[in-house]
Amino acid sequence: MECSRDRILMPQAIKRMIAEGQAIVIFDDFVLRLDSWLSKHPGGRLAILHMIGKDATDEMTVVGIEKMRGVSERSLRCPEILTYIFAGKCSYHSAATLKTMKAFRIGRKPPGPWTNLTPPIRGGVYHQEEEVVVEADTASGSNGEDKFPASKRSVNDENTTQSPNVRRRADAHERPPHQIMFTAHDAGHLAITHIFAVDTLIGLFIADFCCGLSLGWWKSSHNVHHLVTNHPEHDPDIQNVPLFATCPSFFRSICSTYYDNFVFVWDAAADFLVPYQRYTYYPIMGVARFNLYLLSWLHVLSAKSTSLGRSKAWWIRPTEITFICCYLFLYGYCLVWRTLPTWTIRIAFVLVSHIITMPLHVQITLSHWGMSTSELGETESFPQRQLRTTMDVDCPAWLDFIHGGLQFQAVHHLFPRVPRHNLRKAQTLVKEFCQEVDIPYTILGFADGNRKVLGRLEEVSEQLKHLVQCQQYMAETRESGLH
Repeated sequence: MECSRDRILMPQAIKRMIAEGQAIVIFDDFVLRLDSWLSKHPGGRLAILHMIGKDATDEMTVVGIEKMRGVSERSLRCPEILTYIFAGKCSYHSAATLKTMKAFRIGRKPPGPWTNLTPPIRGGVYHQEEEVVVEADTASGSNGEDKFPASKRSVNDENTTQSPNVRRRADAHERPPHQIMFTAHDAGHLAITHIFAVDTLIGLFIADFCCGLSLGWWKSSHNVHHLVTNHPEHDPDIQNVPLFATCPSFFRSICSTYYDNFVFVWDAAADFLVPYQRYTYYPIMGVARFNLYLLSWLHVLSAKSTSLGRSKAWWIRPTEITFICCYLFLYGYCLVWRTLPTWTIRIAFVLVSHIITMPLHVQITLSHWGMSTSELGETESFPQRQLRTTMDVDCPAWLDFIHGGLQFQAVHHLFPRVPRHNLRKAQTLVKEFCQEVDIPYTILGFADGNRKVLGRLEEVSEQLKHLVQCQQYMAETRESGLH
């Protein structure tokens, strides 16, 4: 049996397996068949489906990076340590991860760089006796991918602790949840204790019990967001039609792979709202929390959540439902209904307590909505895609707590499990990496970042206006105007 797991599987054999519906992923030199793991993956099956046919080593190791004990940041910079890591003598996978990978291994890839295939969920079409229809070139060696492992292993990974800033003011209800949601983000990435059950419980308590939002929904969408950042058809974080459109791709009514092939139809509502999206951006961010309540309940009642019942994470769904119901009871019944005397005060309190969280929603969208949404294919390396689609926000160190670590989004996308108190240190290493391999690294101040997002929204609005004018001209004259 061990011999069969060491056999060399050629690309044609792997293409045939994918054509048969098998979930084949490359990890290091191993070929993994993850069919039985699809329904059990705590982060959702889409995280695997987007990696089928690809070398997912970078994506899997940055998500699964373990804490390095006894190694300082300064020592990680020295050439000897980098050489040691390049040689593969320093393992960043836990024993449990290595055991899991071995259990799913069915063979090895051929020696040398792996030519990434297009996953079926992204349009790759495979036949058992034919070549893949969607062609792809080799994805390694260029765009900084060959030097990314050294940069990745040059990050000092330590535990993080943060204390929410509680204020006794008119915004006292939502200000603490606003800040502690950053800790839920840390917990969702297992960046606190690096223990799945412990960090998940921390995240569930903060997100579900304290804020009424589903951590399971967030992890399901956020994992996909990290893998296919700013892709109109696949990244749920930018699928906001008819309220917003961050690129012209939405004009053609895209089909979302995250929302089970739901079609975001470009209709009259989009024609009316998108031209004004630059002006509606901040008001809608002020009430965006209500949409998150809806998405949370849709998730905990969906098949994506119930599928965890067949895995070791079965306890997450009942815990989420219990915690969210506790939030509704404590906030909705005990605080709003029983404590406040009139409907006017109740409505005002609910609106103010939710609008006060607007900076959080602005911070979430700031790092991506103004960045590239182009699809450069499977040839693009992991670090290049993350840095092309993500922007960091420049701020002094004393403001880090206010931003909650989200100002280091580009760094975070490269190293999702690095605790936030180490992100500023990691940023220095990322800048050095980008200079060395000549990959653009975008960092703007908070005000300039807002202007960039508003500029992108205005740019798309102008493109829509021109498109509508062309359509009206052709309808009136029955001519294309192309002479």
